[in-house]
Amino acid sequence: MPFIKPTPTYVMIPEITRHLWEALWFEYSSRVSYARTYQKMITAAGGTIVNDHIAFRSLRMTVDAPQGKVNLGIEYLGKLAEALGYEASGEYSFAQTHLYARHYRHPQQEEFDLPKLFISELIVDELPEEIVELIHQTVAGENLLSFLAIIDTFGDHTKHLVQQLQKIFTRPWQPPQYSVLQEVNQVTQYGAWVLLHGYAVNHFTGYVNRQNTPQYPDIDTTASGLAKLGVPMKAEIEGDVTCGLRQTATQAVTEVVTVLDDTTSTAIQIPWTYAYYEIAQRYMVDVDASQQVLFDGFLGRNAQQLFEMTRLDL
Repeated sequence: MPFIKPTPTYVMIPEITRHLWEALWFEYSSRVSYARTYQKMITAAGGTIVNDHIAFRSLRMTVDAPQGKVNLGIEYLGKLAEALGYEASGEYSFAQTHLYARHYRHPQQEEFDLPKLFISELIVDELPEEIVELIHQTVAGENLLSFLAIIDTFGDHTKHLVQQLQKIFTRPWQPPQYSVLQEVNQVTQYGAWVLLHGYAVNHFTGYVNRQNTPQYPDIDTTASGLAKLGVPMKAEIEGDVTCGLRQTATQAVTEVVTVLDDTTSTAIQIPWTYAYYEIAQRYMVDVDASQQVLFDGFLGRNAQQLFEMTRLDL
């Protein structure tokens, strides 16, 4: 599914984009205690907190919405990314898990300290027919927010505009039935996660290169420091210096979430994984025999490993 760079109808000023990500960070870090631990650890060492990228998940499937037929996947979130001034910069396919992803980069990334975006989608129609039907039944009647309508309504009133745009990053459909969640999870843990959390942030990513503290000069010392503070970490660091990117993450936090009882359709509470916090370090790579640049993309094999961090085996 090659991407074509469209011309967005609106492009919001970078300050609005920065305020939106700050609002999402506040919400995310209030739920993911490991992100707060990282923040305290780095700032206590005199360092700086900068996020390399933010990751979102979605479902590639078309549904009926008040504004017409809408694709719930990258097409939906990607249009918002473009309105925020971002441009699609790379694509990644994960055939075994029926996933596809794009990363987006803002042309004023360095000037305004804006994170990259990594938006993935589950290709729903590639799943078994019975799972496709369960997912369709769950998301039917969704109430997708039109970001264009939000922009028209609030114009350049930054605070109110950001508050409304933030609502896009929620779950727009009803909670799934418990049995549906279990069945979908057996086939695709990614799909089960999206049914529960919708467009909520999947993870933020601490940018090791910008920590600026001799106490934590690299990803190895940073991961070790978090582990010493009791943060459960992924066992391995993915990637290597020659590829330009090394990444690791905390384990995912578990939250009490709402699902629907199969018999009564009343809301019940169960534990399920939500999000993890990632850290990443970037390295110089050869462009040709005489030039090096800092690697600014992503590695598919790294991402595949990190997708699994929200797996919940029942």
